[in-house]
Amino acid sequence: MVTTTLAAAQRDTTDGRADNVVEVRDLHVEFETKLGTVRAVNGVSLDVPRGKVIGVVGESGCGKSQTAFAIMQLIPPPGQITKGQIIFRPKDGPPVDLLTYGRNSDEMRRIRGRHISMIFQEPMTALNPVYTVGDQVMEAILLHQTSDRREAQERAVEILSKVGLPNPRRLLTMYPHQLSGGMRQRAMIALALSCEPDLLLADEPTTALDVTTQAQILDVMRELQSEIGMSIMFITHNLGVVAQMCDEVAVMYLGRIVEHASVEELFDDPKHPYTRALMRSIPRLGSSRHTRLNVIEGSVPSAYARIPGCPFHPRCPVAIPGVCDTFEPVLRAVNSAEVSCFLYHNPDGSPAKHLEVSVAEAGAVAGSSAAGTVQPAQA
Repeated sequence: MVTTTLAAAQRDTTDGRADNVVEVRDLHVEFETKLGTVRAVNGVSLDVPRGKVIGVVGESGCGKSQTAFAIMQLIPPPGQITKGQIIFRPKDGPPVDLLTYGRNSDEMRRIRGRHISMIFQEPMTALNPVYTVGDQVMEAILLHQTSDRREAQERAVEILSKVGLPNPRRLLTMYPHQLSGGMRQRAMIALALSCEPDLLLADEPTTALDVTTQAQILDVMRELQSEIGMSIMFITHNLGVVAQMCDEVAVMYLGRIVEHASVEELFDDPKHPYTRALMRSIPRLGSSRHTRLNVIEGSVPSAYARIPGCPFHPRCPVAIPGVCDTFEPVLRAVNSAEVSCFLYHNPDGSPAKHLEVSVAEAGAVAGSSAAGTVQPAQA
């Protein structure tokens, strides 16, 4: 049962920033299975600024997609949102907590597609094979914008043209299997943007596409984002795409956000050991073909696991014995970023003293491009 009410949400957001389109607060998503409880999302808090692109990165199984599904109220059974708030701030109305609406409520149906839309991870299967591309794009337009079928058809032609599809009027009569992977992905983007939403949730929108098509798709999304003025929550594991697309980045690990910063700061000065390890694992141009790729030792623990202390400490080369394996870090300000790591703050929140012995080791985790860039928290 979600522990929130609409009245409580309105009280808790009186000091919220009006320049956010969505504010996620202490979100928990759990799946009850025969083997136990899976904590897919474990206390995520995240602001999505209006008109900006925020990237959400991390290894598979870190809770990125489930966070997006929770915003859309599309968590599949047996999953449920057990705690938190998802505050949506429409352009023309008061803020509302989406979790006060039922999954299949009329209010939630009006918001999906019209105000918050989603590009799903796999375009090959996300489109319905028994309906034409035109029928699927027009469905949202007829539901949210007009009841005139001819007008909806012209709007569908317009949006298919905007995403770069050739001969869009002919495409209206085609079925998904008649399109290439890149064309299907563009059709998915057209469907998601047909009603010019306030927020687009893009879940790995360029997966399985070749690099040329991927670049074209990203250009289309950036152009339409600028034209419409919408926000994008871009879920990916590709840090190159993040550098190209995003204004801000949130790094997730085992259902939690461990670092949140502007894209410039994240790439210039990654702070959390996990973020540094991700950066270090990027293949570098000019490296010898015999050079071994850097990897993050170990793997993401099972979602059934209960890791005491920092969830990354079993894999962290700079974990502090007696601290990282005992206390759970929280996101705290470090310069202009937020980081969940005891290299910067003691368990009581005071600036950490461990930096004197850990800076060199932490720099080594990131490789030469980020070595020595760790800065102590400001008192």
